Amino acid sequence: MKNELQRVCIYPKDIQRITGKSYRQSTRLMQKIKNELNKLENEFLTIEEFCSYSGIKYEQVTHLIFG
Repeated sequence: MKNELQRVCIYPKDIQRITGKSYRQSTRLMQKIKNELNKLENEFLTIEEFCSYSGIKYEQVTHLIFG
């Protein structure tokens, strides 16, 4: 039985797949969310934080990220 690892962090490439924006726009959106959540530069953005900010349900996002 295969044990699949699922990650917690979201990256600009994932945001690009979800929103259809360019990679650069996705990077800007990710930075904007991190700033509004008062995250430091070295802290990661989680999938849950992205979903709550954007209003997109977690279930709608997971199949785009995890395949």
